[in-house]
Amino acid sequence: MRLSIAAAAACCLLPIAAGYAAAPAVQPASAPTAAASGDAAAKHAKRTACLKDAKTKKLVGAEKTTFLKNCMAQP
Repeated sequence: MRLSIAAAAACCLLPIAAGYAAAPAVQPASAPTAAASGDAAAKHAKRTACLKDAKTKKLVGAEKTTFLKNCMAQP
């Protein structure tokens, strides 16, 4: 019984271990990556603010979608 449990565990873990072995080496962060993450953070903050506004205005459905698109498009 123990042999079959060990064999099953090995079969389940083998693909996971193979994925780690095939993973590429991590490269150091560069300036464009930092700028991209800054843009993503700014977009997230903008969307969060727009969502809060939509919630305070109690918008739902199509009205909320339209409001969010317009809000996100503003600079």
